[in-house]
Parts: sequence; C-alpha cells; structure tokens
Amino acid sequence: MNPSSPCHPVTLSPGHLLVRAARGETVERPPVWAMRQAGRWDPEFNKVRAGLSFYEFSENVELAAKASLLPRRFGVDGIILFYDITTLPVAMGLPFALKPAQGPVPDRPIRTLEDVERLTAQPEPERFAHIRQLLAHVRGELNGTLPVIVFAGAPFTVATYCIGTGKDLAATRRFIAEQPAVWQQLLDRLRTATVHFLNVLTADGADLYQLFDSWAGMLSVEEYQRWAQPYHRAIFQSAAGIPRILFVKECPYLDLMAGSGADVVSLGGCHDLAAARRQYPQLVFQGNVDEELLRGGTPEQVREATRRCLAAGGGQRHIVNLNHGVDKATPVENFRAYVEAAVGGNQR
Repeated sequence: MNPSSPCHPVTLSPGHLLVRAARGETVERPPVWAMRQAGRWDPEFNKVRAGLSFYEFSENVELAAKASLLPRRFGVDGIILFYDITTLPVAMGLPFALKPAQGPVPDRPIRTLEDVERLTAQPEPERFAHIRQLLAHVRGELNGTLPVIVFAGAPFTVATYCIGTGKDLAATRRFIAEQPAVWQQLLDRLRTATVHFLNVLTADGADLYQLFDSWAGMLSVEEYQRWAQPYHRAIFQSAAGIPRILFVKECPYLDLMAGSGADVVSLGGCHDLAAARRQYPQLVFQGNVDEELLRGGTPEQVREATRRCLAAGGGQRHIVNLNHGVDKATPVENFRAYVEAAVGGNQR
C-alpha cells in the first residue's frame, strides 16, 4: 500500500528523497540511481569525453561535471560524481595509468615498507582539489534539486591496485604471504587516508557516500574478517557525518556486511532482497536489478525486473539500484526503462 495514500496519511520530512531513504525515514517511493550511471554506455557521455584519457577527463572539472550530471535527464534521484577509486592513492603519492583490459595500473607498485611510508596518510586537500572543485561545480549546477553522492574504495580493493594485482586474488594472496608486514601497513595507511578523504568531502557538502570493496566478496570468510570488515567498520565509524553505503560485489557474507556499521547495504544478484529485509529490518538495502539483464534484455524485461525489485523491497528502507555498475554495452532505452519503472512502479 502507498504510505502516502489519503487513508494512511504520513508526515514526510523535508529533504532529498535519496537521503531520507538512506536514513530509513518514511518516503513516498523508493529512490533510484545506478552505479556507473555516468559512463561509456551513454552516447552523450562519449561526446563529452571526446577521446581524452580517463585521468585527463576525470581531472578536467568542467568536463567531469558535465559527465556526472548527464543521468539527470533520465530522472535519477541522485548524482554520483565521476572519478575513480584510485584518485585517493594518486593524491597520496602513487600515480596510476588506466590501461585497456587491465584497469588502473600503478606506476610503481608497492613492494616494500619504504614504498608504503612514501604514501601520505592524510594528503593535503589540495592534492585532490579537482574532486572538491567537481563537488562544488555539480552542487552549484544542481542548486539543491538532487543530492550528490561521493565515494571511496575500501582498503582491501584499493590495496590490490596499489600492489598491481587488482582482481587477481591468487596474486594478491601470494603478495600477502610474502610481504605480510607491507600488506598490513598498506591497509592501515589507506584506512587513515580514506577517512580523511571522506570527511573532507562531507565538510564540502556531499550528501551521501558509498564505500566500494569490489573484490572483497571473493575472499574466504576468514580473510574477509581480517582484511575487509574491520576496515569497513573503522571507516564508517570515523566518517559518519552523512548516510553511508557499503558495496561489496556479490558478497556472500551478508551478516558481516550488515554488521559493518553502514546505514545502507548494497545487495548483489546472489542475495534475496525480501529475505534480507526480514532478517535485518533496521537496515536500508540498495539494489538489486541485474545489470546483465539491463545490458542484454528488452526494455519490457528491464521494466518487469525493476517492478519485481520494487515488490521485494517493500516500498520503504529500499534504494533501487543494480547488482553492479551499468555495463558499457547497455542500450540507452534500457536504462531509461529501468529508471522510469522505478519511479512509476509504485503508481501503477
């Protein structure tokens, strides 16, 4: 039932729909956005990027702002800034290049304690000034009409990029076995820097943040409890001024995600949204429309999947999103169908 129907009047607090939902407040409908909603799937994005390399593009504040704002035309309920999780280690003193089929690759992979010590644990905000300027630019363009989402990579995932292994978990495990002290120091330094980064952006006016630990879902439960969850908890505890979202790609450890201190837990395709809501009624859940269906299905299939997601979400304490980011091959009409179904699904 619609909670705002005349038979059941509900006083709705003022403010952005997405922020209110993330806080667990009663809302008129679940908000919708998507990870990688500004990206190569959108022809308008490619026009703005105009062939620039990733870092050239993301560090150009005016162009990154235009890219970040493009999804507004589809009716999303929040704007996530366009940059990369490696922005922070770059500010700490470790340059990266984005290579085709490899992703972010460090100029000098971390190998020794001296390498870690060269990373600035609390980089001066001027070292990520383009992100602060991007936030200010987008907030100015939005003029209060939509909330702005910022993000950071969690220490485990960012550390894998810093050592040059990325999603190659076997290579990451070898490094940890050979250099346990280096690994531990790197995680700790990234935790400190991540809290600092998020607190600066919160003070600058960000409305929500999402912590991405993309590769931690591949860990064993024991590894996750050592290298992932303690860092999630520490970051959420120390960077707590705005609603906090946790994303771990297809993470099998829902209990550990739920115990992270996040206000919102983002679910993958491996999770049952309705069951998660019953098990953890105090949490807000995000997700979990299948991004593969968004890429390969028809608009009507996308609409139906989004309606099923809305039904599982129950109308409250739910943010509509995907199980992962929008794929670069996603048709524009499918993204439009996704947003329109999410916005109109409770009005049918």
